[in-house]
Amino acid sequence: MKQRLKPHHLVIGLGLAIAAFTLVSGIVPNYTNWHDNSVVQREVFSNIPSALKLSFYTVIPILLVYGAYMFAMRVKNWERGRPDNRRTSVKNAPRRMADFRSGVYMRTLLREPGAGVMHAMIYFGFLVLLGVTTVLEINHQLPEGLKFLHGNVYRAYAFVGDAAGAIFLIGIGWAFVRRYGPKAWRPYRISIKTKPEHLLILSVFAAIGISGFGAEMYRIALDGTPEFERWSFIGYPLATLVENNSNLAGWHQSWWILHVVSFIAFLVILPTTMLRHMFTSPLNMYLSDKNRPKGAMKAMPNLVDGDTELESFGAAVVEDFTWKQLLDTDACTMCGRCTSVCPAHATGKPLDPREIVLKTGEVMAATGNPTVSPPIGVDKEITVPAKTMFDRISGDEIWSCTSCKACDEICPVNIEILDKILDMRRYLTLMESDFPSELGSAYRSMENSANPWGMSQGERAEWAKDLGGVQVISGSDPLTAEYLYWVGCAGSFDDKNKKVTRAMAQLLQRADVDFAILGPAENCTGDSARRSGNEYLFQMLARANIETLNTMGVKKIITQCPHCFNTLGNEYPQLGGHYEVVHHSQFLEWLVAQNRLDLSEATLAERVVYHDSCYLGRHNDVYLAPRKVLGQLGGIEIVEAPRNGTKGMCCGAGGARMWMEENIGEKVNDVRAQELIDTGASRVATACPFCYIMMDDGVKAVSDNPEEVQVADIAIHVLDAIEASKQ
Repeated sequence: MKQRLKPHHLVIGLGLAIAAFTLVSGIVPNYTNWHDNSVVQREVFSNIPSALKLSFYTVIPILLVYGAYMFAMRVKNWERGRPDNRRTSVKNAPRRMADFRSGVYMRTLLREPGAGVMHAMIYFGFLVLLGVTTVLEINHQLPEGLKFLHGNVYRAYAFVGDAAGAIFLIGIGWAFVRRYGPKAWRPYRISIKTKPEHLLILSVFAAIGISGFGAEMYRIALDGTPEFERWSFIGYPLATLVENNSNLAGWHQSWWILHVVSFIAFLVILPTTMLRHMFTSPLNMYLSDKNRPKGAMKAMPNLVDGDTELESFGAAVVEDFTWKQLLDTDACTMCGRCTSVCPAHATGKPLDPREIVLKTGEVMAATGNPTVSPPIGVDKEITVPAKTMFDRISGDEIWSCTSCKACDEICPVNIEILDKILDMRRYLTLMESDFPSELGSAYRSMENSANPWGMSQGERAEWAKDLGGVQVISGSDPLTAEYLYWVGCAGSFDDKNKKVTRAMAQLLQRADVDFAILGPAENCTGDSARRSGNEYLFQMLARANIETLNTMGVKKIITQCPHCFNTLGNEYPQLGGHYEVVHHSQFLEWLVAQNRLDLSEATLAERVVYHDSCYLGRHNDVYLAPRKVLGQLGGIEIVEAPRNGTKGMCCGAGGARMWMEENIGEKVNDVRAQELIDTGASRVATACPFCYIMMDDGVKAVSDNPEEVQVADIAIHVLDAIEASKQ
């Protein structure tokens, strides 16, 4: 049977082709003897003996082949992963190119200006220097009539080369200071992960830049410091300092050798250190577009009916991850931005998102065939005895995650960290029944009562009894109303959130919206079950809901819970449930814009801070709708917490943490509540039932005067403003 060509074969083939081209480019000029007779030009390999040229064109191709082989072995490790459809199509090609451009143009890195500018100086400086060298070699290969590197073109070329070299070295110097300078200048996330290879990489880069200027200095001096070389605005002044040296030829050759040796060192460390991210990070960004919505977890086979041949679920060993998840580990730049925004890490929990990526890479590297170097150097006493992930990653790390997606959102190279954590949760829950004991109670409640509160389903519509005009429809009857109002478990059973449900229903009635609720026929959507790894329970709840909704002919759904919003809209399509789902903040914004909900007289003369819900914001990119609704209220002063929008801090309840005790470190909701209180706001606005509960509890726990800060959902604030206008 003919063996299928694999990606690592292509990498080796590409390396061989580049090496062959380099070798040929060294041989051809010896036979063609094409020279540029222009006065204003640069002679390639001037003052370089034939033996050194021969060495250069022998060693460099060998190292290119070596680098391609070493890189191919890493690609071979990625091939151990499960399939993942990341094919480029006509539909996703524009998004893929946009992701790629945002990486290679440094847009994602520039979210943090200091680190971004520094990295851009190194990156673009190096690329331009590489381009300058390539242009020189191309010109070297051309016949006399086609040579272009002379006259004003050469002057511009010399200027660009020196400018790139200066920018490159300034960036390297900045990186040295940022990593090894005074402690106050070193970010925490950088200092805790500094390894010997960082010093090696920066030293090699510094040697390339310094030796390049050294060789240029003595080359210009050896040529008699001609006037046209003034365009080399760094090399020329340096040349005037050494032009009277008695051994210019020897010094030039020495600096040239040092420059070549520095480049050789670069080629040696490129595939074996974190420097490889020069290639893997742009590749990872290009492949980041998925065939599922941003907020959706990976689909799994039908577990309820047993319609699957899989013997293991989730991820426990390297081969359980997809090839893209394994590529992630080699694309990581170790910048630690994910660490800096993780609410679990910030509050003293054992989770560090960067470590999840690196530990996965360590296991992959140590158990591959052949083994390769880990993503970054590890302490000698750390060993990987087997390919199971749980030899390196603890349960406390996995269960500390709130699934807030802050790590994924801030990653400058689009690494999918949350997917790895959730896949490992799936294994622990489904295969090992190894989950926090509190989750067992929530699971039993969801299985027996169809809600994690363990309340009777008959009480789901109790909130509407004295409201009047709310239509409760049986799950077996067709939906005649235009919208189904999906209340959710919190809105049905939690005393705080019943107020939100009532407020939203009143606003819908004011806007003359035709809606109905399911009441007892509504089950939990299963979000908490799925985020904690219990895919079986999720599918059981989801399939029951989908059968009900499809039987009723539901098309449009309004929900006040971002978790329900995300699950119904992004994940139910995996199981055959396709609906137009809108969050209540979006619907209120639309009602106001359509003049169906009149807020022209609504007044709320208070200072209000909005707390971003992770599942509304980072999972679904809805940031402006709640703010726009609040902004319609007269007299209101809206302020922002230091961490807001894409950088907003989690309330601590996502990822099924709502049902788990928080026994390690500070409480996430207390820390977030203090941030909101510090804005001086008299009201905290939320748009998520979990956030409402957590922020209200947090304010009561940390505020000296909790009665002076009112926490409530935006629907309550809007209704209060309308009622205030009447008074």
